Amino acid sequence: MENREKKVVAASLLILAGGIVGAGLALLLAPQSGQRTRKDILRYAKKTKGRAEEAVEDLSETVSDLVDALGDKTDDLLEKGKVVAGSARKDLIRLIEEGASRLEQFRTKLSRM
Repeated sequence: MENREKKVVAASLLILAGGIVGAGLALLLAPQSGQRTRKDILRYAKKTKGRAEEAVEDLSETVSDLVDALGDKTDDLLEKGKVVAGSARKDLIRLIEEGASRLEQFRTKLSRM
């Protein structure tokens, strides 16, 4: 996960946690009736659920984007690996052929002696 994406996720989770703690303290310390407190808790739970769903959706999109980026990078690396391997193979074949040629030249010189 990229640094920016980590910061977005961390900030979202901090905001969500701060909201939960703040609302919980407000509900516990506010002088009001039990019925009103229950309504407030229900309303806050619905808001929190919506925010949590948004955070999960954002995180899901971020992870999906990350998976796509990793897939693209993997494809690029695989292609570069194929190019490098092909080049190394060609170089190796060329060196073997050169060695065989030099060996044949050396054999010819030895047979003339």
